[in-house]
Amino acid sequence: MENMFGTQTRDVADDFKSSRRKTLWNTPTASMPATTHTIRYNTGKKSLFNACFMSVKFEDLYGFMVEGNVDDVNVLNEVRERIREQGRVWWALEANKGANWYLQPKISSNEGVISVTSLKLSVLTNTITLRRLIRKGVPPVLRPKVWLSVSGAAKKRSTVPETYYDELIRATEGKTTPATRQIDHDLPRTFPCHPWLNSEEGQASLRRVLVGYSFRDSEVGYCQGLNYVAALLLLVMKTEEDAFWMLAVLLENVLVSDCYTDTLSGCHVEQRVFKDLLAKKCPRIAAHLEAMGFDVSLVTTEWFLCLFSKSLPSETTLRVWDVLFNEGAKVLFHVALAIFKMREDDLLRIQHIGDVIDILQTTTHHLYDPDELLTFAFDKIGSMTTNTITKERKKQETVVMAELDQRIRRLSSLKMDG
Repeated sequence: MENMFGTQTRDVADDFKSSRRKTLWNTPTASMPATTHTIRYNTGKKSLFNACFMSVKFEDLYGFMVEGNVDDVNVLNEVRERIREQGRVWWALEANKGANWYLQPKISSNEGVISVTSLKLSVLTNTITLRRLIRKGVPPVLRPKVWLSVSGAAKKRSTVPETYYDELIRATEGKTTPATRQIDHDLPRTFPCHPWLNSEEGQASLRRVLVGYSFRDSEVGYCQGLNYVAALLLLVMKTEEDAFWMLAVLLENVLVSDCYTDTLSGCHVEQRVFKDLLAKKCPRIAAHLEAMGFDVSLVTTEWFLCLFSKSLPSETTLRVWDVLFNEGAKVLFHVALAIFKMREDDLLRIQHIGDVIDILQTTTHHLYDPDELLTFAFDKIGSMTTNTITKERKKQETVVMAELDQRIRRLSSLKMDG
């Protein structure tokens, strides 16, 4: 973690076919299948029934190929229209307040209440406005700048020499570690259907970001799951340097510590906290799943390690990340609880563990409407303060560390007996 390397901006925008991304942004239906409009407006009962189940493929805003039914396509069209409308709101605010109005220092809060002591009204107003805006979504073209600011990544980068990333990458060239070997193994499996990420250039960029961070923090090194997170960061941020610093602030400041270390102790803590929250916020679901013998961590571990990047559609994932970078890791609990809550009736009806997994996977894969998910997450789940979650983490951390210690003792005993 020493500040001994430098920074270099490697622009991957051209390699990622930025012109196509701009076209999708300016023309939301550009990549939709030609048959979509005919299907959408066909009013015959039989035709409408068949249309609902017709499978169509199309490319989303970030270059991922998506397969869904016509309802999914229509939802995505509506989402893209809302993206355009939200963009106009941001542009109007920039015209009124200045291009960088949201780059002002953030206001600290305690128990969800913003302190106004010695605070300029304009800063308070901007903070409240920004929080509301971000929950409604950051326009894709503004995400890099907004994320760097609200997450603290820009501030973190400013504390090191400008040559940090460049020298870090040079220092890693030709070196082989357990982390680099695992990264090389995982690269071809990281979103293999994405044209840029599956290209030689895309995989080289992703490798540099992941290897670079594994040398920056040898305690974390590399953990499976980070490849998906870093890949999506590259697609959004467009440069390796920005993606690297977003990954750094995520692991060092936003998420709970030790989530990605060898023991995954932080991840185990988060899973225990989530189980407790599920029992409090969705008691009927929690009781039913417990009676079935279903361990929710079978599903939620991947959600938390990959930050939903493998489970939710890309734009929905990024809407979650918009709020995550601004409000912190409590957002992950809100979203995970919301997914269970959205399917409460279905979950309470089933009796087989396999059906639970099928329902949750189907739900997440077809959550093309980010507003639906985030409305559940913040309006239906209710308030959860950071302090409350922190206290719960401390309680669970004691249990997790005791279990890990027991496991290490058993392994040591087995080795000695052998």
